[in-house]
Amino acid sequence: MKAKTVHGLHPETAFSENATRIVRTRLAELYSFAPAALDPDRADALHDMRIAAKRLRYALELTSFCFGPYGARAIRRLRELQDIIGAIHDCDVLAPRVRADIATLRVQDAHVLAAAAMADGGEPASMPGARRATYGALEALLIDQQARREVLFAHFCKRWADLERSGFHEKLLAALQQGPADAA
Repeated sequence: MKAKTVHGLHPETAFSENATRIVRTRLAELYSFAPAALDPDRADALHDMRIAAKRLRYALELTSFCFGPYGARAIRRLRELQDIIGAIHDCDVLAPRVRADIATLRVQDAHVLAAAAMADGGEPASMPGARRATYGALEALLIDQQARREVLFAHFCKRWADLERSGFHEKLLAALQQGPADAA
């Protein structure tokens, strides 16, 4: 995902003004993914939100001193959000890999059984028990990952709702406007 361009940055502008522009843009970028990321079938949007949260967090880690105490609080909240989305992403990456491995094993095993049958001139033998156990273990792994993703996604939705309820967006915008002396 390509980052949104930050407009209005100039080397002669005060650091705090440039920092405000950057953080404001990264905050808007994060929230632009919210509607789609809250759909459990939109792993792509959730992954993009994770990247946007990472960009915002990193920007705040470098500039939070410009935004008072809320800058540091925002970093903690973003880290928590990023961690949970990262765990969901791990599930989203692992499941297709396991499915692909199962598909590869099926093709390989069918060829091995067919080749053995042709060499013997008979019917294909049954799948050996050890290999059946491998398929069962891989299927169990898929089920575990699906359940883990569902639980993590529910936690993500709750975390996002908590952010919304706490006024995260509004408080961070206010901190950007107030600066270090007035922000609370």
